[in-house]
Amino acid sequence: MLNVWLVLALWAASPPPQSTPDPGERAFQRCAACHSVRANDDENPGPNLRGVFGRRVGAVSGYSYSDSLRAAGRRGIVWNETTLDRYLADPEAAMPGTDMPYQGGTAAERAAIIAWLRRAN
Repeated sequence: MLNVWLVLALWAASPPPQSTPDPGERAFQRCAACHSVRANDDENPGPNLRGVFGRRVGAVSGYSYSDSLRAAGRRGIVWNETTLDRYLADPEAAMPGTDMPYQGGTAAERAAIIAWLRRAN
């Protein structure tokens, strides 16, 4: 009976298990200075990324996009894994004239951010 009490006492004293942070969410923290994925959160310098997948480039109502992003949207370009990866790797090369200062991270970090954005939407 003493062993049972000892096990229970040790279990009660141990810290709760920590959830492993999502690598995409962790990598997105660099993006969160300008972007949000929360509904109706439009107070950031960059457009809201909620629902970004399948959305035409430059299409968030009320956001003042660069000419290059508006032109990309008029050409019918939409955000998907490929376009997001290309843009995140080098925004200026992907869409010359963009205002986004962020560049890259590794391919693994970009893939994690993109996968997390898909889950978060």
